[in-house]
Amino acid sequence: MDWHEFLTQHWDIKFVSIVLIVAAWIDGKELRVPNWITFPMVLSGIVYCTWTGGLEGLGFSLLGMCVGLLCLLPLYAVGGMGAGDVKLMAGMGAWVGATITFYAFCLSTIVGALMAICMVLYRKSFRKHYENFMMILMEWMAVKDPRQLSEIAARRKPQMFLLPYGIPICIGSIAYFCYANLI
Repeated sequence: MDWHEFLTQHWDIKFVSIVLIVAAWIDGKELRVPNWITFPMVLSGIVYCTWTGGLEGLGFSLLGMCVGLLCLLPLYAVGGMGAGDVKLMAGMGAWVGATITFYAFCLSTIVGALMAICMVLYRKSFRKHYENFMMILMEWMAVKDPRQLSEIAARRKPQMFLLPYGIPICIGSIAYFCYANLI
């Protein structure tokens, strides 16, 4: 395969991968994924898929965007995830569709869990994080109102050790792209 063929085959996946890398870099430095990355990613994915696939492409993109949103929205609703991470998954979904987004999310979840475990072990704070986890779990079981859970999480956030989730999204998604022979 020559360079031209390599660059043009699945170029949309390569583009999404580059955006994910930039978002992960920023999230690692600033603990946020900025809107100047996420909103254009969502809109350009919808426009591209509509342009290349008409109404079917629009449906493909919108469904992918919704899957990206729904994967992380529950965690965001209770304060366990930043809005930028949710919008990043939605942007990826707008470009690559529902199925790829869902599988990339599954791998990202595994990467995120492994990163969280490594961060806890590195800081030697297993007991503290275990107690926090149990407290949050009990809150989720006792408090049924997502708004109230979100308020509780917002009060707790300054004391929490935050995971820049754009990094697991990037690693998990690109790993899935490689596994599926899309890169």
